[in-house]
Amino acid sequence: MAADESESWRRWLDRHGSALLLLARQLCHRTSDAEDAVQDGFVRFWRSRARANDPPAYLFACVRSAAMDSTRGRRRRARHEADAATFDARSSVFAASVEHQELRTNVESALARLPAEQREVVVMKIWGELTFAQIGKALTISPDTAASRYRYALAKLEPALASGAAR
Repeated sequence: MAADESESWRRWLDRHGSALLLLARQLCHRTSDAEDAVQDGFVRFWRSRARANDPPAYLFACVRSAAMDSTRGRRRRARHEADAATFDARSSVFAASVEHQELRTNVESALARLPAEQREVVVMKIWGELTFAQIGKALTISPDTAASRYRYALAKLEPALASGAAR
């Protein structure tokens, strides 16, 4: 990037950055998401700014669009994760009943108490139906490490679930 182009970029950000962040914060639930939206929107703007009839308006439109994309993506991920964590009654041996709901609550609670490294392996293995080799690739760990984390997680889950089932 040329020195004068870098200065121009900085001037745009200095002039509009606070207002852009304020706009993004109105659309995003978390400050970090709003900051990411400002960055993404600014990059979109900067790459195509020469085609804009009204550059400042276009800059705000780009940031608004990026913030809306971020919010939609977060909602989509949350829905997908909730769906993935829910047992499918058609393929499950559990009937859609109070007992099933209680079991699901106990499983989710027990999973939440696991260390994140073990929890992600359990989810990938059981609900994702991945092999330890696939889990290792996904997490950039060896298949043996994935298998160990799985065994440690199961050892922790067994008593937690057994005590939940006894209630």
